[in-house]
Amino acid sequence: MSHHAHHDHLGATALDDGSTRFLVWAPDAERVEVVLAEGERVEPLTATDRGYHEAVVSGVGPGDTYRLRLHRPDEEPVDRNDPASRWQPEGLHGPSAVDDPHHDFTDDGWVAPPLHEQVLYELHVGTFTPEGTFDAIVPRLGDLRELGVTAIELLPVWQFPGERNWGYDGVLPYAVQHSYGGPAGLRRLVDAAHAAGISVVLDVVYNHFGPEGNHLPEFGPYLTDRYDTPWGQAVNVDGPHSDAVRRYFVENAVRWVREFHVDGLRLDAVHAIPDQSAVHLLEELAREVHAEARRLGRSAFLVAESDLADPRLVRSPDLGGHGLDGQWLDDVHHALHVAFTGEQTGYYEDFDGLVDLQRALRDRYVMAGRYSPHRQRTVGRSGRDVPYFRFVACTQNHDQVGNRMLGERQSHLLEPGQLRASAGALLLAPFTPMLWMGQEYAETAPFQYFVSHTDPELVEAVRTGRRREFAYFADQGEAPDPQATETFERSRLDWSRRDADGHATVLALYRELLRLRRELPALTAPDADEATSTLHAAQTLSWRRGRASVPADDVMVVVHAGDDAVEVPLPPDAAWELVLDTAETRFDGPGGVVVRDGVLHLPGTATALLRRA
Repeated sequence: MSHHAHHDHLGATALDDGSTRFLVWAPDAERVEVVLAEGERVEPLTATDRGYHEAVVSGVGPGDTYRLRLHRPDEEPVDRNDPASRWQPEGLHGPSAVDDPHHDFTDDGWVAPPLHEQVLYELHVGTFTPEGTFDAIVPRLGDLRELGVTAIELLPVWQFPGERNWGYDGVLPYAVQHSYGGPAGLRRLVDAAHAAGISVVLDVVYNHFGPEGNHLPEFGPYLTDRYDTPWGQAVNVDGPHSDAVRRYFVENAVRWVREFHVDGLRLDAVHAIPDQSAVHLLEELAREVHAEARRLGRSAFLVAESDLADPRLVRSPDLGGHGLDGQWLDDVHHALHVAFTGEQTGYYEDFDGLVDLQRALRDRYVMAGRYSPHRQRTVGRSGRDVPYFRFVACTQNHDQVGNRMLGERQSHLLEPGQLRASAGALLLAPFTPMLWMGQEYAETAPFQYFVSHTDPELVEAVRTGRRREFAYFADQGEAPDPQATETFERSRLDWSRRDADGHATVLALYRELLRLRRELPALTAPDADEATSTLHAAQTLSWRRGRASVPADDVMVVVHAGDDAVEVPLPPDAAWELVLDTAETRFDGPGGVVVRDGVLHLPGTATALLRRA
């Protein structure tokens, strides 16, 4: 990762002898000093090769605050936060602090389940509970485990401006958000989650930095103007001085596994990390994180968000891939969204409903070398050789809900029967499923875009940008103010709804679907056959899976997105029994789904699961 010894980590590392080692990459500075005790003590760092500055400073330990003073040619010295600050107890604009990495973890022997056994649950720490902290999540872990969740996936938790933010505006990737409980709070949550049998995945953002409080360019060329991204200049991972920038991100990824015991990372928008190196940054991340997990006797997986429809992300480096464990497959969301809502504006114009779910079952990507009217070019290639479980699918997530102007969930957009059928289509599909917080009981609180910036000009720019982005929603009124406290507050979950009429039966359906997913191997087992699918009509799709080693395990799933009655002939080579349908009266449905004379009769919208009798 660098010429430094493995134990010389970036930032401030507390040592056992009561001193702290400081290490910072600042090639644009002639000198760097550590400013301690609110300026009463200043200690010089020693410049070494390749732009690093370091020193061991006595009498400094966990909890002590500091800033780094940069002396740059022909400029006045400035005091800045450490780019690898581990803790910001007073927030983004306060001083950095030395973190105490020693936590009495009780998770000895914990090894996260493999990806094909995972059921992910994406949540935003600030709105998941009224308190909005790591500690407040702990009492809910039992509820999630009872539901069938195996992993919580936290939206970015590194330090961002203020106390309200989705987390993608962070500028200090090593520091854990102070208002959530800081690094100690995250360690407590991970330990408690493992005790409850739940893995922890962090959403990390290695493709850009937020606009407020970003002083990294004063230290060195962390960014490059060689490429443009939706957020401006790209991170510099393949230009001059990029070795140190790559180290900055790779060491960050490894640290979550080593010091916080996290089980996985979700990599935000990797298509916005341009890298022409012979070894792509993603491959280096995967190699180093996997190696650290093995060294610790644990496991860790990396899942990327990407819109490239390129299976190289999840193929082995031996096959020319990057070696990631999985990637988000938004195609499943888009296909089901169009099937149940009929909406085809924006990027939904590329999708036609259940016929595209069939394409995803066949090629993994809907855009597998297919022309995209939205992008006006051909996109992607088939990933048919890649196992289903490497693709994480959902029907809701923070993007698909929060990037609507009003933050509507499926509970706002779908009728109850559609909501149930959509849940069945997701959880009975062979992909690794991910739920969005609250969807398991049809939460009705929206999830809207919110920030708490302190720069008035930036606040107005964000407001203007969101209004422009939502111009085609003009018929829905005024866009919520991202800076307003009430935008954040209305996005909080209301846990009391779980037990209310209508919501409790949705929760019961999710529990039953996840139970069947665990207990019927042909649904998800890595050794199960490819799904054999049939499009019976534009709004009716079925697929069948089995295992050659156990022919009697065959299962069949039928998704009907229309509200008319349909009859679906069942394969004649076996007798089939109905295991579950989402229209059952126990789930507040109308009932009436039956198997008779080798035909499945669906009186309306429903998803049905059958198995070989």
